[in-house]
Amino acid sequence: MQVVFMGTPTFAVPTLQMLLASKCKVLAVVSQPDRPIGRKRVLQAPPVKQLAIQHAIPVLQPERLRKSAAEQELINLKPDLIVTAAYGQILSNELLAAPRYGAVNVHASLLPKYRGGAPIQHALINEELRTGITLLYMVEALDAGNIIVQQELEILPEDDSGSLHLKLSQLGAQMLNDLLPKLGDPNLESQPQIETLVTYAPNIKRADEKICWDDRPGRICGLVRALSPHPGAYTTWRGKVLKIWQASSIIYSHGKKTGEILKADLVDGLWVAAQNGVVQVTQLQLSGKTRMDVDVFIRGNNIKVGEQLGS
Repeated sequence: MQVVFMGTPTFAVPTLQMLLASKCKVLAVVSQPDRPIGRKRVLQAPPVKQLAIQHAIPVLQPERLRKSAAEQELINLKPDLIVTAAYGQILSNELLAAPRYGAVNVHASLLPKYRGGAPIQHALINEELRTGITLLYMVEALDAGNIIVQQELEILPEDDSGSLHLKLSQLGAQMLNDLLPKLGDPNLESQPQIETLVTYAPNIKRADEKICWDDRPGRICGLVRALSPHPGAYTTWRGKVLKIWQASSIIYSHGKKTGEILKADLVDGLWVAAQNGVVQVTQLQLSGKTRMDVDVFIRGNNIKVGEQLGS
């Protein structure tokens, strides 16, 4: 089977690795353009491109694929199948019609919940207990095609965005590997999504990374998990950015203003008032400092009960 693969971040790497190890022939890889990374803004190739180069596979990186020379090049390849995993663009009907087995997307949610670019993060923010992988046929709309197969994955209390990305990327690759021999089978069924159950998971913006202490403790801790290991949920303390890397929620009646520090000691750690409860911070990072456990932070800073975070 001749395949065109489209993907960009580390989530897509296991799927491409699986295709390279299979009997498929990867004709080309399509990825987002190289982007500047880090404080020094060094131009860096996406992980999928890096893997493709290692295997001497042609890589296309149009800023916009639709109606581009790259799109026509892909159509001319006449692939048997297009596979996408976290690519980041909606494909045109002209391109979707090119492969005889269609285009299959590996999506990190149980559709129709969480269509969009950040399904893992939104599942954590919303305190979901389960997520999963959906393999679906692509259409010219955002994650809206017929569902071929789904598999659930339990979200563990210790999971964050990093651990779920790893688990789901590996699950998606395995599910696609199981599906490949069935493509073209007239008995292979797919089911349309129930539109009334659709929810969306848009990409996380900088403004979304700021902790709102008026939220419930569970939702604040969900945001912390969703933004770990990168870029980190943040608040402010004494005019400086303070990133929260690990936290847990506590049911506690306090009657204080949300964001107020209720405790700051080596026994109980750092307690911050939230809506109808408390967020117990266990790992954090002050701007310009390294990431540290809360007891180290408390020892090195004169934190006072009654101070306000996020003011």
